[in-house]
Amino acid sequence: MEYIENKTFAEIAVGDSAELVRVLQPKDIELFAVMSGDINPAHVDLEYAQSDIFHKVIAHGMWGGALISAVLGTQLPGPGTIYLHQSLSFIHPVGIGDKVIVKVTVSEKFPEKNQLILACECINQDGELVIKGEAKVIAPTEKVRRPRVIMPEVHLHETGAHYRKLLAATHDIAPIRVAVVHPCDELSLSGAMEAYRQGVIIPILIGPKAKIMSVAQTLDCNLSNIKIIDVAHSHAAAEQAVVEVRKHHVDAIMKGKLHTDELMDAIVDSQKGLRTERRMSHIFALDVPTYHKPLFITDAAINIAPNLAIKADIVQNAINLLHALDTPKPKVAILSAVETVNANIASTVDAAGLCKMADRKQITGGILDGPLAFDTAISKSAALTKELISEVAGDADILVAPDLEAGNMIAKQLIYLAGAESAGIVLGASVPIILTSRADGKLSRLASCVLAQLYVTHVRKTIV
Repeated sequence: MEYIENKTFAEIAVGDSAELVRVLQPKDIELFAVMSGDINPAHVDLEYAQSDIFHKVIAHGMWGGALISAVLGTQLPGPGTIYLHQSLSFIHPVGIGDKVIVKVTVSEKFPEKNQLILACECINQDGELVIKGEAKVIAPTEKVRRPRVIMPEVHLHETGAHYRKLLAATHDIAPIRVAVVHPCDELSLSGAMEAYRQGVIIPILIGPKAKIMSVAQTLDCNLSNIKIIDVAHSHAAAEQAVVEVRKHHVDAIMKGKLHTDELMDAIVDSQKGLRTERRMSHIFALDVPTYHKPLFITDAAINIAPNLAIKADIVQNAINLLHALDTPKPKVAILSAVETVNANIASTVDAAGLCKMADRKQITGGILDGPLAFDTAISKSAALTKELISEVAGDADILVAPDLEAGNMIAKQLIYLAGAESAGIVLGASVPIILTSRADGKLSRLASCVLAQLYVTHVRKTIV
């Protein structure tokens, strides 16, 4: 066990010193900005910082001051120290990657009050003085030796950061026409209108016009430039959306305030629906705070207990979506409970079959591996512990669940326990279906529209 121990006033002599060394990392700046609320663009905005006086992102001046405080509070004098005064002069900026040596040296002692004056300085790797100052403290008079407290891990995550990158990729492409089915509540209508304002979609609202206008009035939303197709109820709205697709009036369908089954019944109708030779499947696009890139989970909403042939379509749909999102060779983890093929666990046999289908070009465009347990699919350390040699393990883009129950549980756990943001889309129909949950907020609905826009644009380019 590591301990932290002070030096009492009696033990300290003039000339005693202590130091620590720290290399400035981007997360140091981010953490300090979050903690202090100081979001001066010189520290957190790369574009601005490059045009500023130092032409780079620099640390907050008080980041160095905090390091001085750390030396005083943990080493010299250490635990029990009481800060009285600190003066600092900031002489040279500290940039990302700079090594800072923080040193405090006792210059005076005042026995009558157990006070110390300490010279403080921070020097970079080039020997340049970046901060200098003086601290006045009351030194402890009693010995303190305590186990060093283990600090919690901090994971920095900007909510919706991955989604904003996707949105940025749509700035130079045209919006797609989207039939918004029964947008008769505030979330459904506001989500569609936000996507319209962002230039992602051109909405065609289908539902009872009076209800739609009432919601718009509540939202103070102007629908004067928006086409509304007036139908009596949600069932009729779903059927009309399919008609609009078959007439080539819209490029995608977006779920509003109606049950998923009600919408999908119209879409999968064998005579009037939007079936293709490909099985339809749902893909969750998750922005998970603790994962290093967007994570896609399929199928968690459409196919209850898919067989091998259906799973092949599920995998191919997900790969095709990732191609549209500029991931040319997505890594696909076929999930099960273990990493070995076991005849008693059907999902492991299916996983092996899917990987062989990819080898034989029955599934194309991705790198498949399976069976993989959830931990080895998303954790490199877990994969190393189990001695897995795999391009996919620990770095998966797509997680293919063995059935709907498992997929839904995985996605919901990441959303509600890991703070993931979710978007969702159904592929395999003649147009993408923007399938959002009633609990999804405006950001999730916007992100789902972005997925559809990028997919439709990619398909058009592929056909051309």
